Amino acid sequence: MKPSPRQLEFLDWEFGVFFHFGIRTFYEGHEDWDGKEMPLSGFSPSQLDCDDWIRAASQAGARYAILVCKHHDGFANWPSRYTDYSVANTPWKDGKGDVVKEFTEACRRYGLHIGLYYSPAQFGFERMSSQDYDDYFINQITELLSQYGKIDYLWFDGCGSGSHEYDKARIIGIIRKLQPDILLFNMWDPDTRWIGNEAGLAHNPNFNDVDAVPFSMMDLDKNTGGLQKTLFLPAECDCRMRLQNWFYSDKDEHTVKSLDELMGLYYYSVGRGANLLINIGPDRRGLLPDADKERLLAFGQEIKRRFSQPLPVHAAQGENSVVLTLDTPGLVNHVILEEKLVNGQGISSFQILVNPFGCSEPIAVYDGKSVGHKAICPFPSVYTEQITIRYEGGALQSTPQAFYVADNDKAVEQ
Repeated sequence: MKPSPRQLEFLDWEFGVFFHFGIRTFYEGHEDWDGKEMPLSGFSPSQLDCDDWIRAASQAGARYAILVCKHHDGFANWPSRYTDYSVANTPWKDGKGDVVKEFTEACRRYGLHIGLYYSPAQFGFERMSSQDYDDYFINQITELLSQYGKIDYLWFDGCGSGSHEYDKARIIGIIRKLQPDILLFNMWDPDTRWIGNEAGLAHNPNFNDVDAVPFSMMDLDKNTGGLQKTLFLPAECDCRMRLQNWFYSDKDEHTVKSLDELMGLYYYSVGRGANLLINIGPDRRGLLPDADKERLLAFGQEIKRRFSQPLPVHAAQGENSVVLTLDTPGLVNHVILEEKLVNGQGISSFQILVNPFGCSEPIAVYDGKSVGHKAICPFPSVYTEQITIRYEGGALQSTPQAFYVADNDKAVEQ
């Protein structure tokens, strides 16, 4: 299947940051669909600063950010005309604040692509089983897509929507009219797809031509994500910076992921041709928790350390092969491949071989299947001056890159 230019652009984003922030931030211990009351009087961030969020994301190398505008609880992070349960009726800024406005403006200041999350389903909404619920849904989506300039990405969460039959054609028609270039996540008329877990792990192999998409964590065992035809849909791997909570909690700072785990997720997502979306819940100040921010920045620095300086090579292109000759023989332990996707994903298998220094016989060090947008291929360090990449089907986008990544940022003699 042939991707759209916007889908290829999405894959180039590679890494984004998700921000779960809302009324639930201020009520410790609440869980999805628990139905517990969360009075508007509790929403009062003392130092809300979306620049703090987006600046950290940008410094970490993220290219897009997504804000939860309305979660399952129904609280609107903007002054919606269609509900009283919004920032307009909170103590924050005497009801004159707008988190969505501050978020979108911060993204533009730092050059990040703008994503908005909206939960179609909502607990406690007495009319959700009726068709007029769609009017409420459409009215709020219209506000979000008409009041904040160009929006790059709309992230619908399918959780809780299995029992309601939405007027999909009407909803999608309005969205596409309001924002013709927008990308839609996973539902109804998708441009991207959910990987099917909230652990940040893509499957291996990860081919982008699919005829079904997983719908939500509540419906993984149901056939709810069937498509009318096979589509090219890039995958996105979402996960939490902390072990369980999407929104901020006082009780789980000790579960902030280690740098080692985050780098593992990077290999399992971006390294398998998918995007990585890491969630951080801003705290009750309205700032990123210090521990989460520190780990996010360290993550960005480690990606740069490993992959910002490829080894100098000369490339010789053959038929379904590339031979890389290093300018100077040395240790190698990573190769990165990128596939030419403008006409679809075609590479079905590949192999990386090296000629150990002083030995003419090539030795296989890595076997893979899908390449897609990017395949990060690690293998035990080997001293060599020549690397051969062989592949079946398709074509490579550019010259493969070879790296030697030293452990723990320590100088290692080659």
